[in-house]
Amino acid sequence: MSERKEDAAGIGGWRLMHTYTDLPPLFYTDVAPTPVREPRLVAFNRPLAAELGLEPAALERGDGPAIFAGNALPDGARPIAQAYAGHQYGHFTALGDGRAILLGEQVAPGGARFDIQLKGSGQTRFSRRGDGRAALGPMLREYLISEAMYALGIPTTRSLAVTTTGEAVYREQPQQGAVLTRVAASHIRVGTVQWAAAHEDRAAVRALADYTLARHYPDLARVPEPYLALFEAILARQASLVARWQLVGFVHGVMNTDNMALSGETIDYGPCAFMDAYDPATVFSSIDAHGRYAYGNQPGIAHWNLARLAEAMLPLFDADGDRAVARATAVLDRFPALFEERWLDGMRAKLGLVTEEPGDRQLADDLLAWMLRRSADFTNTFRALAAGVRPAQSASPDPELDAWHDRLDLRRARDGRSPAEARALMRRHNPAFIPRNHKVEAALAAAGDRDDWSELTRLLDVVTAPYDHDRDLPEFSAPGEPDPRYRTFCGT
Repeated sequence: MSERKEDAAGIGGWRLMHTYTDLPPLFYTDVAPTPVREPRLVAFNRPLAAELGLEPAALERGDGPAIFAGNALPDGARPIAQAYAGHQYGHFTALGDGRAILLGEQVAPGGARFDIQLKGSGQTRFSRRGDGRAALGPMLREYLISEAMYALGIPTTRSLAVTTTGEAVYREQPQQGAVLTRVAASHIRVGTVQWAAAHEDRAAVRALADYTLARHYPDLARVPEPYLALFEAILARQASLVARWQLVGFVHGVMNTDNMALSGETIDYGPCAFMDAYDPATVFSSIDAHGRYAYGNQPGIAHWNLARLAEAMLPLFDADGDRAVARATAVLDRFPALFEERWLDGMRAKLGLVTEEPGDRQLADDLLAWMLRRSADFTNTFRALAAGVRPAQSASPDPELDAWHDRLDLRRARDGRSPAEARALMRRHNPAFIPRNHKVEAALAAAGDRDDWSELTRLLDVVTAPYDHDRDLPEFSAPGEPDPRYRTFCGT
């Protein structure tokens, strides 16, 4: 990645760079956003804007709404659509940004750079007969869920703004159009590497790997085998990321290879949601008829996706094909144990434990089995444990749960921490609040149907302080009525 002299910040604090365009043209195409009729800024993340070195007050007036809608470009922008491929539900497809346009990389005050992308900003050559637009509801969902994930401490892309367009988009029925401004460490995906490999362009694969090393893993650039080290580092980040999803009951919903970022961030909040009642078979995607991306399948799918990344990177691992496969396989085989380690460490913290004992996995599994049998709420069960009270599903005597509690008490005694210390640890690792599906839907409906933003504002206030156990907000902590038919949509 080339070094460049940074220009002075433009109006609004923009300081955009374009290192991605140093890559071969195979990876992108220049394209301008399509102007919209009437841009209106309806959601703006002032704290994130400040972190990026932008000027919130300036962006909320003047050209800010026009920039966030794609009607105007900030100083230094060079809009492009990125090319990539992907395995969608197991089937390989040539893809690319069909409704997203990357403006550039904002250089934050500390020197880090972040992609600024407009989602829903018009057609590109990758639109594949799509309209290139986005509806308000899915864009608000991404804004809400991505900011909740950030507050939970889970690596994620973030949302800077949502702007309505004054135009309708047509899905099952006409909906308000909107553009989301997404912020990411980068938008390099497993599918980006697959794109170059599918073109049998080894030089492009190497250039992309070098770029990824420089941008996300600079400490590995000079190790003896940087490409194998890169693959191992990506694998480790994905193991940690998916473990964190599992520990809060998050279901991504569409874990295609084009939705796995090499930075280790959660990307693409389409058919996503959080579980209420614990069930590994939980599916929220409207098109996931066979449960490929169910909650319990997420670790295995991450492993499968990483195998596809290894296939695309094979020529970088060794000139000899058999040796390249053997070396990639050796790294891939570490994923299950690495995921298990990350997940179990997190589960220990959720139970108030810091030391390790061989029986810890069984202790956790037995609690989850009880939760499954009782249709216990995932978040509230752990919240109750952190508060030292019985879960709602066990308000009356429950010998099975009582026996499990006795085992936990004995285990904690061996852990050497006081009850107050264990409880404090649990409060830090068990959220009191998540974006409950019924509250999300109500907030999106109020904003989209009635132009009432109060419910969304209140919900954002709650879910961006998820570990505030001192707030008594039963309206936001109680699950909605069970609905096995509840599904979310990708918005295209």
